[in-house]
Amino acid sequence: MEKKTKVLIAEDDLQLGFIIKDNLEEEGFEVINCPDGEVAWEQFQKKQPDICLLDVNMPNRDGFSLAKKIRQKNDVVPIIFLTAKSMEEDKLRGFETGADDYITKPFSMKELLSRMYVFLRRNKMLFSQVAKEYIIGKLRFLPDEMKIIAGNEEITLTSREARLLEFFCQHPDKIMRREEILTHVWGKNDYFLGRSMDVFIARLRKYLKSEPSAFLETIHQTGYRFNMP
Repeated sequence: MEKKTKVLIAEDDLQLGFIIKDNLEEEGFEVINCPDGEVAWEQFQKKQPDICLLDVNMPNRDGFSLAKKIRQKNDVVPIIFLTAKSMEEDKLRGFETGADDYITKPFSMKELLSRMYVFLRRNKMLFSQVAKEYIIGKLRFLPDEMKIIAGNEEITLTSREARLLEFFCQHPDKIMRREEILTHVWGKNDYFLGRSMDVFIARLRKYLKSEPSAFLETIHQTGYRFNMP
């Protein structure tokens, strides 16, 4: 019997939580439905879900702090925020805490499922890949292990940082448009994701600074080019 994909829902609107749960179970998912952030954190540690749907405003532990706790324990599991908020700072804060996407209430189950499948397919591909290595000057980049090795030093990357750097390594010395990077690495082209991407670019530049011949060049009003030795 095929193992069901486990979905963790953290939603304090009990009626909405049950509606989402019933619809997902009809689609064949195993659902862990939690009424607040604290219960969701306990269940996350016990059940190890494959994807998380988190409301932003919840009692005991809000969605932002819950996402941060989840990311400290697991850097790969997809996190989608379910939020009534549409303010820019709230969305940016969500991405900064480690969320992969957000969906604004009210939403259709068709839209939610579509977003979920994007990240579930991505993770399936991520774990089925053959181990590989990229040589960047005197640096070794191991995307599956999410590491950059510089001599005796190891730099541990987040999964998003590793995917972004691998995308650049697959397209060396080419101008890559912002929308193309976002679509391939984040799953869609979105203004708020673009702001988040700029933060990740800055982090990669910091990690690569010991190899001066490798640098991420900003192409004004277009995107980036990874000059790879």
